Amino acid sequence: MDMQGRSIVSIRDFTHEEIDAIVHKALEVKQGKWPRAMQAKVLATLFFEPSTRTRLSFEAAMVSMGGQVIGFADPNVSSAKKGESLADTIRTVTGYVDVIAMRHPLEGAARLASQVASVPVINAGDGANQHPTQTFLDLVTIHEEFGRLTDLTVGMLGDLKHGRTVHSLAQALSHYRSRLVLIAPPSLRMPEHLKRELQASGCAIEEVQELAEIRGELDVLYVTRIQKERFADFQEYERVAGAYRLNREALGGACARARIMHPLPRVDEISGELDGTPNAIYFRQAHNGIPTRQALLGLVTGAIR
Repeated sequence: MDMQGRSIVSIRDFTHEEIDAIVHKALEVKQGKWPRAMQAKVLATLFFEPSTRTRLSFEAAMVSMGGQVIGFADPNVSSAKKGESLADTIRTVTGYVDVIAMRHPLEGAARLASQVASVPVINAGDGANQHPTQTFLDLVTIHEEFGRLTDLTVGMLGDLKHGRTVHSLAQALSHYRSRLVLIAPPSLRMPEHLKRELQASGCAIEEVQELAEIRGELDVLYVTRIQKERFADFQEYERVAGAYRLNREALGGACARARIMHPLPRVDEISGELDGTPNAIYFRQAHNGIPTRQALLGLVTGAIR
């Protein structure tokens, strides 16, 4: 698989075989291959929206492989504050670096950036649309836990309307004969167009409002926070805030053996009392961001093959 020069914008852009290859490449990187692959390479991190894990893991991935990082974590310190267009920002930055990782609040911003850039652009999240590198690290974590990605039952709990992480992950899992159980209040259900897309790919979908309604056992319970920043109406947010709180008492029935994942940050949707249980793998999931993003950075720059 040759990915040199290729941007990573949406999980939709990847075939089943390519997703498999990237997951296995990330696992190889985690085992210690290509330790200094990014020497003499420069990454720009352009974050027009707040981030902790994604930005820091991109930077740690680059530095730990011998590369360098420039960029910003606050758009107010960039020329966007002066009215510069995103396209012009990208056209300028491509002359300074070998690869760009960008987060932006507007859906489609990463696609636009990839179209005007002369270096690969990696989407670090564009609004409520896509977060492909999170999806790849999620798949790496699931593969580590179960030794496979096929034939798993995955529950997705919380804000499935605005949650770009669950949108991307659901699309990826549709390649693997997964059964998806979508657990959300009516106002935060997975968008209809996405459900139709998943069903057309052969993915089995069940929708429920409460954990108690799930039939059968879950292998994975993927929890998301209610995304306050995506709501245009604060009263609508208040109606659903705190809709789900996962604690020891809730880990029964279908969730008893489920591995709990979360893209983080969490607010109050997972109790801290679960952190030390065998079910909780969300911090290991976060740490897998480094080898996964190392693999992706290396692949798109040609430093890893």
